[in-house]
Amino acid sequence: MAKLTIVYGVIFIVMGLYGYFGISSESITALIPTFFGIPMLVFGWLALNEKYLKHAMHGAAVLTLLGFAGTVGGLFKFFKMLGGAEMERPAAVTVQAIMAILCLVFLILAVKSFIDARRSKTE
Repeated sequence: MAKLTIVYGVIFIVMGLYGYFGISSESITALIPTFFGIPMLVFGWLALNEKYLKHAMHGAAVLTLLGFAGTVGGLFKFFKMLGGAEMERPAAVTVQAIMAILCLVFLILAVKSFIDARRSKTE
């Protein structure tokens, strides 16, 4: 899970940088995925050390829970946009939706990993 966390961190960083420099440098909010990616990268790096694994992975799970909570609105807007609704900044809505999905997938994988670790510990 540590390596997956590092991969997610890099994906979030790239998404934010692309959103800011590639799509629209009008607003600093385009860098929000980068602001999530940097701590994810740090948590993944810390989790490579067995001593910090549990705390780092729980930190990454909490971070992605916050990320999902903050971007789930963009996911709803994205589906409205697919239905034909006009959005003021469609690229921002798309990036928000992608981040929401990535956060949700990571959170599901993290919870599954926690459950598996608990089961293997009791066996």
